[in-house]
Amino acid sequence: MSTKLNTSSNNGKSGKFISFEGIDGAGKSSHISWLLEQLTQNGISVVSSREPGGTALGEKLRDIILNDEMQPATEALLAFAARQENVLTVIQPALTNGHWVLCDRFTDSTFAYQGYGRGFSLEKLVELESWVHADLQPTLTIIFDCDPVVAAQRLADSRVADKFESQSVDFFTRVRDGYLMRAAQHPERYAIINSNQSMDGVRDALSPLVKKLLMEKN
Repeated sequence: MSTKLNTSSNNGKSGKFISFEGIDGAGKSSHISWLLEQLTQNGISVVSSREPGGTALGEKLRDIILNDEMQPATEALLAFAARQENVLTVIQPALTNGHWVLCDRFTDSTFAYQGYGRGFSLEKLVELESWVHADLQPTLTIIFDCDPVVAAQRLADSRVADKFESQSVDFFTRVRDGYLMRAAQHPERYAIINSNQSMDGVRDALSPLVKKLLMEKN
């Protein structure tokens, strides 16, 4: 069963769908709550979610994906299983009812991590994407682009790493390349933010995007 909701034009009642991407340690998660605050202060109804996760089942799958060793194909299938639940029970209903959705990761992550990082078939990922959300893509995907060496240092200084966060710099270099290749294929959907800089610097870079989104809210 594929999802039949096109948010690209945001006509009528549909809200905007904004996804946030980047390698582990890029610092994207710390800016999502800031953007949510900016939008809500301007009268926009916002629903936030994350992947893997976003639903009760998705959160259970998240714990498995992030901590259990498995084949790349299994990781991809579990990610899309969690995504199916998130799309049908959280994202699609919110957009249909006019809410904006902010999602910490979406399908670009699966292409970047399982495809480019793990080496799983990109063709099979395209098939899964088409099956789970054929006509649904984020209105905007913000990629927090970070040097893998910088990201690794941030992770080392923060918390106990899950199985992805503990991967090598070479792995994250492939993941980063995957994100940038995805963005090059559909540049109209992506905004790339240099997240090697300070938090204030990143927010300065995000501010024009926020202004543009607010101008388009009606």
